[in-house]
Amino acid sequence: MSKKAIIVVDLQKEYLPAGKLALAGIDQAIANAVAVMDDARAKGDLVFNVHHESADPAAMPVFLPGTEGVEFISDAEPPAGEPVVLKHYPNSFLKTDLKKTLDDNGIEEVVIVGAMSHMCVDATTRAASDLGYAVTVVHDACATRDVEFGDQTVPAAQVHAAFMSALAFAYARVVSCREYLA
Repeated sequence: MSKKAIIVVDLQKEYLPAGKLALAGIDQAIANAVAVMDDARAKGDLVFNVHHESADPAAMPVFLPGTEGVEFISDAEPPAGEPVVLKHYPNSFLKTDLKKTLDDNGIEEVVIVGAMSHMCVDATTRAASDLGYAVTVVHDACATRDVEFGDQTVPAAQVHAAFMSALAFAYARVVSCREYLA
């Protein structure tokens, strides 16, 4: 059995242009994430689909249970029987059974794709590394959006580059989809 698993973080409709948190470059990120997932499934690697739902709709009025935005993006819909991890926090390991399930399957290496680069991808990558997994992030299978700090708007491309460079510095091997699939 392979000791590698793919963690697909929050590829949900809330991130599409019609969603409440539209991401820059989401279409290409989805296409690359699907290529990574298809490759993993063909090799017999496990794929874990992380699904975010708001635990406090008053504080976080996105990813509301029962809405279209919380649904998986059609191209990234998990096949029947593939693990789905329900989470309520940016870190996919926090208050979920993800670590136990990875450990029960002898997983030593995780590959992370999904959204958003500066939130859930970042938090999940750092947690996976801190928990002792070898971590790879496929940077062009992830997407983010412009963010604001004070009176500045930071463009999505800069947000993404800053977070990928930080993850590459100490937490993960960060590669393109092409590099990963080669």
